[in-house]
Formats: sequence, C-alpha cells, structure tokens
Amino acid sequence: MTAPRDLAAWTRTCGLPRLDAQALIEAILGWSRAQQAAHPERLLETAELTRLQALATRLRDGEPLAYVLGEREFFGLSFEVTPDVLIPRPDTELLVEIALRHLDALPATHAPTVLDMGTGSGAIAIAIAHARPHVQVWALDASAAALAVAQGNARRLLDARRAGGEVHFLQSNWWDALQPPATTARFDCVVSNPPYIAAHDPHLPALRHEPALALTGQHPNPDGLGDLRQIIAQADRFLRDDGCLLLEHGYDQAAAVRDLLEAHGYRKVFSARDLAGIERVSGGIVAAGCGDSRNRLPSATKPAAL
Repeated sequence: MTAPRDLAAWTRTCGLPRLDAQALIEAILGWSRAQQAAHPERLLETAELTRLQALATRLRDGEPLAYVLGEREFFGLSFEVTPDVLIPRPDTELLVEIALRHLDALPATHAPTVLDMGTGSGAIAIAIAHARPHVQVWALDASAAALAVAQGNARRLLDARRAGGEVHFLQSNWWDALQPPATTARFDCVVSNPPYIAAHDPHLPALRHEPALALTGQHPNPDGLGDLRQIIAQADRFLRDDGCLLLEHGYDQAAAVRDLLEAHGYRKVFSARDLAGIERVSGGIVAAGCGDSRNRLPSATKPAAL
C-alpha cells in the first residue's frame, strides 16, 4: 500500500487521535493547526514522512506526547522535558497560583524567597520566577539529570537580569543540602509536587515512561504519603515566621495531608480544588516563633531521597 503523501491523508491514516497527529505535523513542518486546515493538500517530502512515521510509532507504543515532542507547556511557558523528569500537568498550575497569592500578600519592603522541592523540569520554580521577577527562588532535586533539564529551562525562559537573580539549583535528598551549617536560608514559601503515588497503584502501568523516582519515590509505600511526611516533618525549620508550606498530593490524600500539617502545628490548614473539583493542593502557615520548639525531631524523620 502506498504511503499517504499529503497532510489530510496522513492525518486520517496514521492511527493517532487527530490532535496528536496535528501536533506531530506542527513539530516537523512548523505548520500550525490553522495552516494544516487551510492546506490539507500539502505534499509531504520523503524525509518529512519518515520523521512523522517514526514519531507516530512512538506514540502508538504508548510514549507520552510530551516526551516525543520534547516539550510541554506549563503556566504559559514551553518547558523542555525528557524521560528524566515528570511531565508537568495542568493541575499543578494551582500550586503556582496559590504560591503567587501568598507572595503577593507579603509586605512590599520584604524580599520574598521561595523553595521548590523535587523540582524535576523546574516548571514550578521557573513559573514562579517568571511571574514574579523580584522573588528569590531556590529549587532542589535528588536527580542530577533532572537538575540539568531544569537548569536548561531556566536559562531559556528567565531573564538573566531578573531582580531576584538566578534560580539557585541544589542537588539534595530532600532537606539534606539545606541543613546548617551548609546554609542558613529561610523561605517565605516552600512548594512541592513530591512523589505521592502508592506502591502497586493501578495507574502506575500507564505512567511507565515517566521516572519512577518522581512517582513513587525511592521507598514506595502503601499509602503514597512517605515523602509528604518527610517534607512536612522538617519544613518549619526552613520557613520564616508565618511562612507557607504548599503541597500537591493525590486525589484521595487531602484529609491525610491536612492531618499531618495540623499534627506538626501548622495553622490555617486548607485544601484547594483543581478545575476538576478535586482537592489537589493542601497547605498551612507555620506558627510565628514556634520553629525552635519543633526543631528537636527524632532521627527517624531524616529525609530520604526523592
């Protein structure tokens, strides 16, 4: 059978959803969907057809479109993504929006600081840094490969002259690299989209192309809350008085995360719903002046790797 040579025929016969097929055509030809619709008769050259078929095969084999294209939009910015990092999801934009609201409420004379834990592609940290150029942003990840992706995204997407300076990237197993005397940094807001999928979750096979470390963590556990517990247990040490801890979590974990926050003395504990109506982000405010009283944590709370 002769391979289809025009856009319309290839889109119709490639075995992909129409939007995915159009996304591949845009990536190879640089033609928008509007241009494709206006010129469906446009003939494909042999080299173009070969590249399209190769990408289509990867999609049909279950590889996510973001990895095939090497990019994903998040908060209006185009991020490079590789299999070393989790693909940014629209749901996570809620975490950024809440963090920005908290930062905007700080006194105008204050120099705000934010920490993104488990930054992956850098999507959360860079979105905040881009939206609020005056904010100082730190981002950490246990994976050197993920940090390389994040640093590349920061170079591409952020103004080198931004008032808050460059994003400070650190390789760290959760809080390890921030422990005194390595740094005395304190933050107005700590944000994280950590691993929260439970071991043996039935959704994991569908996520097989994404890094397991970012999905279930180094030590998968039955309820998926292991890394969330570790973040919450020590966050107050690194938050300024009245600082905010904001955490993304699974669709059924909001109540458990609120309980953890309240057990560690956070006030104004809340959960916020995403566009689907799911409680997706929970957080709270560290009580002013009480950090010292909670600094004596048992050794069992030492953070593990991402």
